[in-house]
Amino acid sequence: MASDIVPIRLALTRGDVVTLWAPPWREDGEEWEAFLGDDEHVFVFDEVAGLAAFVRTASGHDLEDHPAWSAVPGLPVGDLTPDDAHRYDLVGLPELAAEDPDAWTVQELHEAVSMVRSLADVCDLENVVAALDGEPAFALLREGAGAFAGRDGAKRWAALSEAVAQHWDEIVDTVDGLVATPEVDAGALEKARTEAAEWEAAQAARADGTDDTGDTDDEATDGENDGAAAIGAGDRDVAEGPTGFWAEVGIDPIRIENGDTSLVTLRCYLDDKPVFLGSDGRIDVFGSEEELVAALADPEHPAVAGTDLAAAVTFAEVLAAARAGELDATVEDMNTYVLTGIGSDLAEGVLDLDPVQLDLASELLTDVGEWAGDPEPAESLAESSSLGWLVSFVVRPDPTRMAPSPPFTREAQAWSELVAGLAARLRLR
Repeated sequence: MASDIVPIRLALTRGDVVTLWAPPWREDGEEWEAFLGDDEHVFVFDEVAGLAAFVRTASGHDLEDHPAWSAVPGLPVGDLTPDDAHRYDLVGLPELAAEDPDAWTVQELHEAVSMVRSLADVCDLENVVAALDGEPAFALLREGAGAFAGRDGAKRWAALSEAVAQHWDEIVDTVDGLVATPEVDAGALEKARTEAAEWEAAQAARADGTDDTGDTDDEATDGENDGAAAIGAGDRDVAEGPTGFWAEVGIDPIRIENGDTSLVTLRCYLDDKPVFLGSDGRIDVFGSEEELVAALADPEHPAVAGTDLAAAVTFAEVLAAARAGELDATVEDMNTYVLTGIGSDLAEGVLDLDPVQLDLASELLTDVGEWAGDPEPAESLAESSSLGWLVSFVVRPDPTRMAPSPPFTREAQAWSELVAGLAARLRLR
C-alpha cells in the first residue's frame, strides 16, 4: 500500500521544527517507514518555507524512493504545513506525564511516544528502543486512559512518570543529535517565504471572516450558492440533523445494519463523548423501532434499568414519552450505519466504496470503542495504521495522494475484526 507523506512538527530542545514522515507502507511484499533525511540525519527546518524550498530543489534523500514522492515537490506551502493532529511535543512530554491521566493527556503522550518509536525504529536508535521496550509503562499508553484508572491504574501512571523521569532526557538528547538542517537554495527559499506569508495572511483573513479583498464570507459567497453550505462526507452539520423531539432531548435513535441484520438502539453525546443504550460495554439493540419504544415504555425492562444512557438528564423525557404512547423512534438517514459489504469489498481490492457509508461506519466503530473503553477501533482506524490510511483515502480524497494498490488483505482482516468486535457488543433484547 502506498501511503501519504505527511508534514509533521516536532518540539525539540532547539524549538519547533518541521519535517516529513512517511507512515508505514507496503511495497514488494515488505513494510517500510521513512523520514526526510539521509543515512545519518533526519532533515528538519525551523520554518515551513525552508522545508518547501528543500523538497522543491534537493535530491539524494531517503524519501525519493517513496511511491508518492513525485507529488510532493509540487505541493504548495499550505499543504506542507503540519496540522494540529501531527504536532508532537517531545521536549514537553515530562510535563504531560506529571499531570493527571485524563483521556487527552494519555492520548497526547501516546502519540508523542509513538512518533519517538518510529524515529528509533527507522534510524536504528538502539538506546531509545531499549528504553521504550524496557519499560512496560510506555506500552500501556496504547490502551488509553482506562489503563490508568483506579488504584491499580494510579500505580501504573506513577510507574510511567518514573520511566519518563528516568529515560526521557536521554531520549530527547538522542533525537536532538539525530536531526540536522541542510542548506537550501536561496532563491527557492525566498520564493517559499513569500508564498508562506501570503498563505498565512489568507488563513488569518479567513479566521476573521474576511477574504483577502476585505469581503466577509457571507458577502463573498452571496449569489454563488444562495448561502447554502456544502457538507462533506464526514460532516455532521446541524442543518442535516434530527428535528423535533429528538433534537430537543439530544438523544438519537440509530440503526446498525450488518449483513441481513438490522437493529435499532439509542445514542447520545455527553461532553462530546458517546453514550449508548446499554451497560458494561454491551449495547441493547432491538429488531425494530416499535420494539425499542415498547422496551422504553416498560420501567422493568432490563434495557431501561441500569443503562448508561440514564446519565443524560433528558433520558427521563424519552421514557415519559414512551410510556405516554407519544414516542416516535423513526431513525433518520444520517443515523443509519451500514457495515454490510465493506469488508468483502476491501478483501477484493475494491476502492470504489461509498465514502459516506465508510465514514459513518468508521464513526460508529470508534464511538462504540470509546464508550466501551476499548482502544482497538481508534488505533486500527488512526491514520498511522494501514487500515486508517486506506479509510482516509476513500473518505477524504486528495488529488496529490497516490491511490493505494491492492491486495488489501491485511486491511480487510483488520476491518472484519473490528466489525466482529462490534457485533459481540450488541445485546439483542
